[in-house]
Amino acid sequence: MMLDNKVYIVGAGPGDPELITVKGLRILQEADVVIYTDSLVSEELIAQAGKHAMIVKSAGMDLVQIVDLMVTHVQAGQSVARVHTGDPAVYGAILEQMALLQQLGIGYEMIPGVSSVFAAAAALGAELTVPDLTQTVILTRVGGRTPMPPREDLRSLAEHHCTMAFYLSATLAKTIVDELLLAGWDKETPVAVVQKATWPEQKIIRTSLTGLIRSMGDQHISSHAMILAGWALDPQLLHTTEHRSKLYDKTFTHRYRKGVADV
Repeated sequence: MMLDNKVYIVGAGPGDPELITVKGLRILQEADVVIYTDSLVSEELIAQAGKHAMIVKSAGMDLVQIVDLMVTHVQAGQSVARVHTGDPAVYGAILEQMALLQQLGIGYEMIPGVSSVFAAAAALGAELTVPDLTQTVILTRVGGRTPMPPREDLRSLAEHHCTMAFYLSATLAKTIVDELLLAGWDKETPVAVVQKATWPEQKIIRTSLTGLIRSMGDQHISSHAMILAGWALDPQLLHTTEHRSKLYDKTFTHRYRKGVADV
């Protein structure tokens, strides 16, 4: 199946080259031009591009340069794979690219990928939504050079007391701790940090809310890290019979199975 002459915005996944989708890999292998975020996307994955493909690293390029390059090749009748880390829909900085492509009449398509939050959960062996404990996950960041909207200040979000996942916030761990404590979080709330999830150099920290800053300092983690907080991260959940889904309970009736009452 030939690719169309357009831009494919492909989620490469969190790092492990096997965690790209089947569709994403096919596009990577067939595209005429591959433009990738070389500071974040695995070189091992990019090596699977077709031998015919022109490979371009984009870490040193600005928005106009990237879009101009994509437009030039599409207008020349070629397909372009714009490869982003994780899932491009989450902190992917793709809106500005799509807006310019649309203004210039260039077609594009998004291909989802595995976000680092799910790679981190997998590395931890954690379910982020645990019955009777938390059924909500907030994906957010701490405001820095990109400020947070007024209604999304960290303390307000933390007042939901659900599982929280912090992107792009490794250097702002103190703010996370301070704001969660001010929102009434228990000092012993489980927290986990996964740096470079699924990469060979992956690091994992399990700690408490008040132990977070020292633990990250001890491990020299200040970038490329996902911070997860909440009681769903408690390893002891594996050793109790509490907080279990009713989906597979023999007494639970659903569309495909009639439950059987305990005698």
